[in-house]
Amino acid sequence: MAEAVAASFTSGEHLLVQAGTGTGKSLAYLVPSLLRGKRVVVATATLALQHQLVERDLPRLLDAVGDHPALDDLEEDRAFAVLKGRSNYACLHRVREGVPDDQGALVDLPEGSQGEQVIALREWVEEQAAEKGTGEKDGAPRHTDRAWRQVSVSARECLGATRCAFGEECFAERAKERAAKARVVVTNHSMLAIDAIEGVPMIPEYDAVVVDEAHELAARVTQAATDELTVPEVERVARRVQRHVADKDGDDPAEDLLDAAAALRAAVDECPEGRLDPPPQDLADALALVRDAVRACLSAMPKEAGGDSDPGRQQAKAWLSDLFDHTERMAKNSEHDVLWHAKGRERIPARLCVAPLHVAGTVRSGLLEEKTVVLTSATLRLGGDFRAVASSLGLRPDDELGWQGIDVGSPFDYARQGILYVARHLPQPGRDGLGAAQLDELAELVDAADGRTLGLFSSRRAAETAAEGLRARLPHLTTLAQGEAQLGELAAQFVSDPHTCLFGTLSLWQGLDVPGDTCQLVVIDRIPFPRPDDPLMSARQKAADAAGGNGFMQVAATHAALLLAQGAGRLIRSTSDKGVVAILDPRLATARYGGFLRAGLPPMWSTYDPAVARAALARLASAAGSPVAPRTKAQTK
Repeated sequence: MAEAVAASFTSGEHLLVQAGTGTGKSLAYLVPSLLRGKRVVVATATLALQHQLVERDLPRLLDAVGDHPALDDLEEDRAFAVLKGRSNYACLHRVREGVPDDQGALVDLPEGSQGEQVIALREWVEEQAAEKGTGEKDGAPRHTDRAWRQVSVSARECLGATRCAFGEECFAERAKERAAKARVVVTNHSMLAIDAIEGVPMIPEYDAVVVDEAHELAARVTQAATDELTVPEVERVARRVQRHVADKDGDDPAEDLLDAAAALRAAVDECPEGRLDPPPQDLADALALVRDAVRACLSAMPKEAGGDSDPGRQQAKAWLSDLFDHTERMAKNSEHDVLWHAKGRERIPARLCVAPLHVAGTVRSGLLEEKTVVLTSATLRLGGDFRAVASSLGLRPDDELGWQGIDVGSPFDYARQGILYVARHLPQPGRDGLGAAQLDELAELVDAADGRTLGLFSSRRAAETAAEGLRARLPHLTTLAQGEAQLGELAAQFVSDPHTCLFGTLSLWQGLDVPGDTCQLVVIDRIPFPRPDDPLMSARQKAADAAGGNGFMQVAATHAALLLAQGAGRLIRSTSDKGVVAILDPRLATARYGGFLRAGLPPMWSTYDPAVARAALARLASAAGSPVAPRTKAQTK
């Protein structure tokens, strides 16, 4: 793999590399990246991998190859740097000067524990400034996202280094300076998308990029290009900009914006949930009304020669500019976008969302046509080849851009280490979640495994139903469900006690790494097709059909294949791991698309016989030892 990456950098040909867990793929692309002599950007989907690269892999690699001639003139602090979005760094101006509210007074601290978190964060920020630390969100004391927003700003709200009184100390500016000197810059998919695809300079100049966790790239690009709008947001902006807007002939543009917000609220209240194709006329009119009112507020802002020296006014302009961009995009109702309405729930207000129908074209023109790109992941070969992932990112067969896909294999002997059990005898899953037959099957498998089970479910409701059913059937085991505590706490408890089951949804499908006999059974309740009412996925499927393709296979089946491969990959995480992946959806064995889905799974020995699966789990549990400890009533609730 390292040789292929180096060859790609030299030839300019794009490379897709499937490399299984345990192959050392990060070292395989970091070595040629460091030795290249020119800057390489490494983009990841998760913070966990960023930390691994920066805290472990790159320092160890420099120790190992530091005497290489290509690194002779490279000082250690210039070898690599990490670069994140501005809101990931604390803002000294926000902490020291505050942000004025709509009356011009500094925003008060939240009450209770929220206020305590903000105070702790402010103290930490000052310590970071004194110690010349990084000021990164990940290193801050425990906090909520709401508390972090009290000590940070978005890129648009930022005053800029030249106009900010604390520009020389700015954590984000220092991170940019370190990145500008670095041979390897580690960042995330969203930053890459903003820099390369949206054309907003975020990363120092580069011509080669490695995208790790590349199976996530299309989704992260979509996420970065998605805008949301709520009525409370419009009202909040109107109140906060009111004092900055100059009256013209007695007019108050901020009041007009509040009136437009009221019209938007009335239209949203009458809006159906789901995709708006086309949007109702009253909603289209309300969006245009808000857009025009925002434009009037921007026009009414006083102009100052030599730049805007009022921080409050600078931030007011940023809020208005964001609001204008969102409403103009939604009002345009472009055929290249998908607009939908998400109903409000509990404390979450109703919102309008707009996302690109496709990202392949923008990834191609913004990234693939400009840079040399290496894409790597443990799951890139879906349906047995690379075409599905390649086409989702804008690469075509026999493409003039030039690309190749290679599979470097895995250090694991899947046929000996794992069993794929498909419960072919079960009824097809219904829309109402798990039925009695599925719960009985699940309990029998978990009982044979004596716990040690990771349950991956298609919905929170299904995970909770399974947890309740298992607690009733197997009270001697501990069953944990996502949402009952922070995911890190649940994972720690799962690892500490082998007689435990952990059930959850998407974040467990892709984000949990539990090697050893803690996890010897992975249960998947159903094939993870996107929901039929998912506005973006259904729009993409419909568009593929209209273009003469097979929307189900191109969109729904490809999405399911990716998640299945990721979910099944939770089982074997080291060369000594053994266990069973049990899929309770018979369609994997009986449906025509089953072969496509199975082609993307690890090559485990397979069976349809539940007795074979249970016997294997019982043998593994017996070999692992440690009898079930007595439990209190609290533990079995």
